[in-house]
Amino acid sequence: MPTVEVIRSARRTRTVQARLVGDTVEVRIPARMSAAEEEKAVADILAKLRRRTASSATSDEDLQARAEGLNARHLEGQAQIGSIRWVSNQNTRWGSCTPSTGAIRISDRLRRVPDYVLDAVLLHELVHTFIPGHGPEFWAWADRAPQAERAKGYLEAYQRFG
Repeated sequence: MPTVEVIRSARRTRTVQARLVGDTVEVRIPARMSAAEEEKAVADILAKLRRRTASSATSDEDLQARAEGLNARHLEGQAQIGSIRWVSNQNTRWGSCTPSTGAIRISDRLRRVPDYVLDAVLLHELVHTFIPGHGPEFWAWADRAPQAERAKGYLEAYQRFG
């Protein structure tokens, strides 16, 4: 759980806002809030932040179901999924695929990313089951992920600052 810093603002009248700054969640609240209101507001905004930033795929079975859905929706069912699982030993890459078996491994560091980011990584690995390398044809398929460019930017920042 990250550190939480509550910042009271005389200019803020009703709204509560949170943002992640490094390992700290800054929560901005109106200065007039009571301690009880502050406690509730902070709990609510942290729950909202967790929902927004955590992937909903928590088990290997969740990954399998998610991959099958992505394959059907975006890859015309072309990916040959052998197995798919979370792994804890990938610290320099987000995922990997063995094309000959369709075995896909996803770094457990991605358990904390939004769903669209996880989907982009999964789709990337799924494409490797039928297109090796990272040529133009590969990217034409991999970039079918919803919000693909946004996910690439998220991962670039996450790798540097996460």
